[in-house]
Amino acid sequence: MGLAVGSNVEMKQLMNAGRSMAGLMFVLGKFGAVLRDILRYGKPDPCTRGRALIARLARTAFDCGVELWLNAPAKQLVYADGKVEGADIQTANGTVRVLARKGVILASGGFPHDAKRTTALYPHKAAGREHHSLGAPGNIGDGARMAESVGSSVETAVQQPAAWMPVSVIPGYHGSKALWPHIVDRQKPGFIAVTVEGKRFFDEAAPYHDFIPALAKACAHLPDTACYLLCDHTTIRRYGLGFVKPAPVPRGKHIRSGYILRGDTLAELARKAGIDAAALEQTVQRFNVNARQGVDPDFGRGGDVYDHSQGDPEHKPNPNLGPIETGPFYALRLLPGDIGTFSGIRTDGNARVLDADGAPIPGLYAAGNDALNFLSGAYAGAGATLGPGMTLAYIAANHLSAAAEMPAQVQVEQCHA
Repeated sequence: MGLAVGSNVEMKQLMNAGRSMAGLMFVLGKFGAVLRDILRYGKPDPCTRGRALIARLARTAFDCGVELWLNAPAKQLVYADGKVEGADIQTANGTVRVLARKGVILASGGFPHDAKRTTALYPHKAAGREHHSLGAPGNIGDGARMAESVGSSVETAVQQPAAWMPVSVIPGYHGSKALWPHIVDRQKPGFIAVTVEGKRFFDEAAPYHDFIPALAKACAHLPDTACYLLCDHTTIRRYGLGFVKPAPVPRGKHIRSGYILRGDTLAELARKAGIDAAALEQTVQRFNVNARQGVDPDFGRGGDVYDHSQGDPEHKPNPNLGPIETGPFYALRLLPGDIGTFSGIRTDGNARVLDADGAPIPGLYAAGNDALNFLSGAYAGAGATLGPGMTLAYIAANHLSAAAEMPAQVQVEQCHA
């Protein structure tokens, strides 16, 4: 219905809607606002989080008289006499050559949907394993390709080539709507993640960016890079599981679609998921003994502030640890995914694209996820792509505004086949 969760505070209230009057009233107020938007605008259209950022930037552009061309991808750069002078743009009316007064900025969103490049850079994809990206479908590496066409390169010597995210695939949906990012469920008490060998492999409450390399390592000798997120009946009712909402929202359709698996016993659940049943029962038994004491001697889950930030502060003695003991039991398959790329075009401190010798290519800049992220593939926290990307864009804009104009020329001209 267009409802967007704006913060961890809102998430907590939503999770408590079936268990507290305050949570229920909060949710009713939220849906009241959705209905108000439908009556006023004809559709629910909340502007929060990333959409709010985009809207603010777009409003500024409109106020400054900037013209935006939609569905008009750049196909190639206009490169002559050692400098970039513009780009050929594919529009609904044919190809248009746009000549720049000062320069061109590449900002096409990186390459999360460039199958060839990601297969070469992502180890699990190189091994033929499944991978899904939450990046915009149009982010297919156009910027990287155009930069390479004039002598630049994509830097791959980074800690990680992408910002990793564990995802699950929702049956019946298509594109990015079919993917659910597992940001807040893994950390809650009563969940564990196991491979088909029935063993845990990592701190489930750790940052999502760190979760995928650990999963890839644990599955290197297995046919697939995948794991199952498990919980019991009490936990799924309280917190939900992936796309499945907490009680009182029904979950039957998700069982029927195969999105989640259910078993009256751990052994039955293991059989349905193809997990080693004996090993799983052993893993759960050990985990439960420690969880009741609020400790995880195997992986240190719930041992730091980051883990606690996405746990349940009302759960004692540890907000991230709770036993798995009340049937029926549930499992959901998690796969490697990403929210964008870290590898990118090499630039200097002024966001100018560099050639093979490390010299700036006149007239060409890169920003956003097209440019090499200056965190070098590390993930300091939420916004690790947005922050560097916007910063470099600001630097590029300032440097461009001070640059001398190129020789006078027609700014837009029609190309003929």
